Amino acid sequence: MQFIAYILIYPILWIISIMPFRILYAISDGVYLLLYYVIGYRKNIVRDNIKLVFPEKSDQEIKSITKKFYHHMCDLFLEMIKTLTASRRELAKRFVLKNPETLKKLEATDNSIVVMYGHYASYEWSIILQAIANNPALGIYKTIANKYFDKLVRRIRSKYNSTLVDSKQALKRIEELHEKKEAKLIAFISDQSPKLKPNNYWGEFMGVTIPCFIGAELTSKKYDYPITYLKIDKVKRGYYESELIVLSENPREVPDFEITESFNRILEKQIKEAPEFYLWTHKRWKHRHEAPALKNN
Repeated sequence: MQFIAYILIYPILWIISIMPFRILYAISDGVYLLLYYVIGYRKNIVRDNIKLVFPEKSDQEIKSITKKFYHHMCDLFLEMIKTLTASRRELAKRFVLKNPETLKKLEATDNSIVVMYGHYASYEWSIILQAIANNPALGIYKTIANKYFDKLVRRIRSKYNSTLVDSKQALKRIEELHEKKEAKLIAFISDQSPKLKPNNYWGEFMGVTIPCFIGAELTSKKYDYPITYLKIDKVKRGYYESELIVLSENPREVPDFEITESFNRILEKQIKEAPEFYLWTHKRWKHRHEAPALKNN
């Protein structure tokens, strides 16, 4: 069944990927109408999340943010499909790193570099940064249940000198690379919701106390790798600018969890300035009710 689903859907994805951007975004507008008005995909989750972190906003404001978000989410999905056949030149024009000199300076240390991301703007198109980076990227992700679509996602995200590793194997792989002294850009989506454990680090994100993902910080401290945040902003439809913000060049000298808190604050600022570009379908605050019993900071 997995293969049948793949061979039925893949040709559609490929056809969409070769279409000009103006047609791509026309399709995105149609998908938006379907998802928002007909299917109502995760609409309650989206509204509840926005209301939770913006209690001061009116129902009309919440509705406006929700609609803008669904437009952006549909664009994001179609842009990921477009990556199948988009040229390096086209993506480099649409996803720009404003401070490549910062990347070059960090790479000159011959160390791996930890890069933290949030589910904000176009984290998918950041793969084009490999066109200017010396260090190959190692992206950490969760394997998709359908092995054929998993292979497709790996192919898309590995298009420019990148490799992917499942989150369950990530620590082992990073250790192997460190022992071989192979420098990488180690990319972590760091606003994930970790599994509940007695030793979770709890912090505030958008005014709500939740467990925080600390894998990026722990990795940087263990190997003393410089750690950064890739700040991505949506300039206009189909165009993004990014900036590499250095959180610490000497992470072992930084108090525990301060790097994670810095990441949270920068991402919060982006969300508050343009909330429609955050992935509100993501259940980031699902463990908030357990905080009083488990909070340890």
